[in-house]
Amino acid sequence: MTESGGRRPDHPGVITHPPFLYAGALVVGALLDRLIPLPVLAPGGGLVPGVALIVLAGCLAGWCFGLFRRAGTNVPTHKPATAVVTDGPYRFSRNPIYIALTTLSAGIAIWVNSWWMLGLLIPTFVIMNIGVVDREERYLAAKFGDEYLSYKARVRRWL
Repeated sequence: MTESGGRRPDHPGVITHPPFLYAGALVVGALLDRLIPLPVLAPGGGLVPGVALIVLAGCLAGWCFGLFRRAGTNVPTHKPATAVVTDGPYRFSRNPIYIALTTLSAGIAIWVNSWWMLGLLIPTFVIMNIGVVDREERYLAAKFGDEYLSYKARVRRWL
């Protein structure tokens, strides 16, 4: 797909903004839970582990956002990338923000005690890989060339 004038858009062209995908899965899980409740733990048992995962996810996402800000690049997938961030958690995973989103969703699912929400993380993860991460990686390889390809060869996609 090209913009007017024949230029390629300077963004990865992902299928949706990742937070919307995760939020959608949580909403569908909540609706299914209303129809057919499937608790994960005994009532009230998800508060501590759920909140712990939510806090962990928030800390990881905040760290990543700070690294992006320091590098002068954009977090939203519909805006151009201006740098390849390779420090902090990006030394261990190419997608720590998405790990944070997955951890946040798991924390919410455990906190509210919903197998539906937890189970919907599986198709969400598959959709993220195909509709977001694969597209981002093609975009970054085309935009940054060897710099990104070298990073990609050194660091795992997830964990």
